[in-house]
Amino acid sequence: MEEQVDRLVEKVWTKFQSLPHDQRYIIAVSGVPGSGKSTLAATVSARLNTLHTTASPSTPEIAAFIPMDGYHFTRAQLSAMPDPAHAHARRGAAFTFDSSSFLSLVQSLRSPLLSSTPVISAPSFSHALKDPVANDIPIPPSTRILVFEGNYLSLGEGDWMSAAGLMDELWFVEVDFEVAAKRLIPRHVKAGIAKDEEEARKRVWENDLVNGREIVEKRMRVDEVVVSVAEESWKG
Repeated sequence: MEEQVDRLVEKVWTKFQSLPHDQRYIIAVSGVPGSGKSTLAATVSARLNTLHTTASPSTPEIAAFIPMDGYHFTRAQLSAMPDPAHAHARRGAAFTFDSSSFLSLVQSLRSPLLSSTPVISAPSFSHALKDPVANDIPIPPSTRILVFEGNYLSLGEGDWMSAAGLMDELWFVEVDFEVAAKRLIPRHVKAGIAKDEEEARKRVWENDLVNGREIVEKRMRVDEVVVSVAEESWKG
């Protein structure tokens, strides 16, 4: 895994060197729940920032990791859907995300960087509130490498497909479903999504990995496939 990460960091850093100063380099990391995509995105972003600050000390960080979790519909929005019980039970499925707002964010980040370019904000997700937090992740003009992470960022339909078309690169983290389940079950209990392992296991196999099959089957052509192995440190 380390060799894969090192190669990806070097690839992005090399491409960034020739990027016009008014442009951003945007990467989307997708995969099934529990594949390790958030770990990959965060690690790559951190290493790119280390390279940048080593080359240009006392300058702002150049890279940011942006999770897609902030684009969950709120619980109130799920309750307003035609079948609220189904919507809440399937939270995490593609239809329970605000894909049009995510597309709007990516479109705004594709605008040329000017002296007048404002800070753009993305939402985060609060596990304590169990809802998104609006405008919680600032993206200043100095942030010129963005690594997005989310289940549906290479899904070949609707707004997801449109957003994917605006990315410079699509990466997909591949994982065995049994490995993903072993990571997700304790995570759901810890986050309060499930009251115990039995309930967590039911949610994983009846929701998360049902979504996972859709993610795999409808995946667009991607630039990189990263294989996630069963090591304990690689999760997310």
